[in-house]
Amino acid sequence: MNCLVTKGSIYYEVVGNGFPIVILHSMGTDHRSMKTWIEPIFNDIEGFQRIYIDLPAHGRSLIDNHFSSSDDMLSNILEFIDKTIPNEDFSLIGFSYGGYLAQGILRQKRNNVKSICLMATALHLKERNLPEKMVFKKDEELLNTLDPDIKRAFETLMNDQSEESIQCFLDEIQPGRSLANKDFLSSNWRENGYFLSEEPFKGLESLSQSALIIVGKQDSICGYKDHYFLLEKLPNATFVVLNKAGHMLQIEKREIVQELIKDWLIS
Repeated sequence: MNCLVTKGSIYYEVVGNGFPIVILHSMGTDHRSMKTWIEPIFNDIEGFQRIYIDLPAHGRSLIDNHFSSSDDMLSNILEFIDKTIPNEDFSLIGFSYGGYLAQGILRQKRNNVKSICLMATALHLKERNLPEKMVFKKDEELLNTLDPDIKRAFETLMNDQSEESIQCFLDEIQPGRSLANKDFLSSNWRENGYFLSEEPFKGLESLSQSALIIVGKQDSICGYKDHYFLLEKLPNATFVVLNKAGHMLQIEKREIVQELIKDWLIS
């Protein structure tokens, strides 16, 4: 389905019935990168409506010529929420850059956000405290058969570079990469408009929402040490640092992540 918003349109898919959960993927892919592994969680639990969106300039979500920043990303998504679940309470799941936008949504709609899950989330930081990149497994022969662009992206994002992880990447991440608005994503917006105008937690001492924060100890993209302040902002949080996990938690530690999300939802 498509929802028209001021600076474009948001493509989204809805699965199930019940309390709404808005789900935000990472930069450069689309909603399928989340839907594939999240849906099995709901084989065992009921009562939740999952709203998977393509972020603006991703998948089948369109942007207009005036779109230029994360502020515009957030504005389009907030307008989408107002149109699709007006005045309703909801929860958020955000991964990586989607987690950064989820923080912005939480700030703007904290009276309606019941709970929030942030996975390997990006933060409002210009300097990141990052561990060195580690590779746990590597199937060099299979990697060398990949298209160079796919290989480069995979090696950047993944610490587990085994055959199983390569196949997950090809099935779940790459389809969205092929649809992303490369003109926008490769423009200078990251230098001029990546950071939201308002730091999501500025001036907020403590929020009461139930939260789940999952980070990888070997995440060389968003790190984990910078995230501890979230425990002060979200005191009702479960904070998990997964060892032998890089940025792509949902692939490298899938079963653990699924069980953590299930516990967060039903607790």
